[in-house]
Amino acid sequence: MKKQLAAKFARVRLVVFDFDGVFTDNTVYVAQDGTEAVRCWRGDGLGLAELKRIGIDTVIVSTETNTVVTARSRKLALRCVQGCDDKLSTVRTLAAEFGLSLRDVAFVGNDINDLTCLQAVGVPIIVRDAHPDVVDAAMYRTSAPGGRGAVREVCDAIVFARRLAKA
Repeated sequence: MKKQLAAKFARVRLVVFDFDGVFTDNTVYVAQDGTEAVRCWRGDGLGLAELKRIGIDTVIVSTETNTVVTARSRKLALRCVQGCDDKLSTVRTLAAEFGLSLRDVAFVGNDINDLTCLQAVGVPIIVRDAHPDVVDAAMYRTSAPGGRGAVREVCDAIVFARRLAKA
């Protein structure tokens, strides 16, 4: 990790994650009764726990309201804000609630409904398989695709940057 990027990652105090395409591989399985299921990466939980251990807050912000998102966020003990038509407004509210500048916030997204957040925060991050329209807004692009370790990679990068800053 380059020094300038590490310094920005070390400054992060809040990480806001989109859900679909970040925690998941953007696939949804739909049963005949309309029940939805998604595929997530188990290792993400360990990375998120490490962020919590070092005092970094994490929140999921999702455009849609879905019981799958609720269940996964509950399992990971993450705060979750769903049904966000204006994600940027939600991110600004969260930053203010935590007493932070947007400069101290990382946002992890993957698609055009994340673009305003990516453009506004101090550390805009996209997953490897993000939509081409958001690539230029990112400071960091994970090597792992969404739903296949991207969340863990972000967590590990922030933890690593914090260690470097203290060394």
